[in-house]
Amino acid sequence: MAVFTGAGVAIVTPFKENGDVDYEKFAELVEFQIKNGTDAIIVCGTTGEASTLTHEEHLAVIKYCVDRTAGRVPVVAGTGSNCTQTAVYLSQEAEKSGADAVLLVTPYYNKATQGGLYRHFKTIADAIKIPAILYNVPGRTGCNLLPETVVKLCSDVENIVGVKEASGNISQVVKLMALAEGKVDLYSGNDDQIVPLLSLGGKGVISVLSNVAPKETHEICSKFFAGDVAGSCALQLKALELYNALFCEVNPIPVKKALNLMGLGAGSLRMPLTDMEEANVPKLEKAMKEFGIL
Repeated sequence: MAVFTGAGVAIVTPFKENGDVDYEKFAELVEFQIKNGTDAIIVCGTTGEASTLTHEEHLAVIKYCVDRTAGRVPVVAGTGSNCTQTAVYLSQEAEKSGADAVLLVTPYYNKATQGGLYRHFKTIADAIKIPAILYNVPGRTGCNLLPETVVKLCSDVENIVGVKEASGNISQVVKLMALAEGKVDLYSGNDDQIVPLLSLGGKGVISVLSNVAPKETHEICSKFFAGDVAGSCALQLKALELYNALFCEVNPIPVKKALNLMGLGAGSLRMPLTDMEEANVPKLEKAMKEFGIL
């Protein structure tokens, strides 16, 4: 059984002006998501700026999310690292905090071989009992997790259950699902490819868009699963300009700006990320208005 089906939000981590995690605003974001039908919350991922959280903050945010969600939707904790032992530690602590699953990004900067990736992910998964979802985003990590490696991991390691695929390479995803034989739960890591990946047997999406449009992102998936492929596709296409605006600068710069424009209080970013360039703000505002969320 999949960890979740549908739209999981890759939730932002709100910060106060002094740089501290703003737990009051985080609680509001969690409630906004659940109220609007999100199917899962993915905490401390790329969008959650996990790379600039201390280990203590990282684990505190995971625990707060689990406690605040209180079992209403699954919580998937981002616990990946380019250091295998760090990923083991974070994953074990997330499991202790009650996370339903972990999300494990490919090691960035190190650029391991496929054999190294296999050993890395197997070592982490063997150290925990909860499910693990792999995360392939070569554009940010410089490391591509190949279909054969994903299938081998999902076949050999009981609690490695699937992959968040954000390579953008549809041909690679087709090959993955051709090899999968039902052993790989596929999640789109790109909001502009939800419907294509669902058509290949995907379980859903781990979404940036869902931060600002949880209801609509959920409906892209729910309509598809209900057989309304045309309706699902129409929503996918309607979201294109908003998606483009949310990625006109590196994620999560635009989505935090969008949440702030909506009055949802995502706060600032941690360096080296900086506030959105003023020249790009009108483009984001226009796309949000046209989509109906501003």
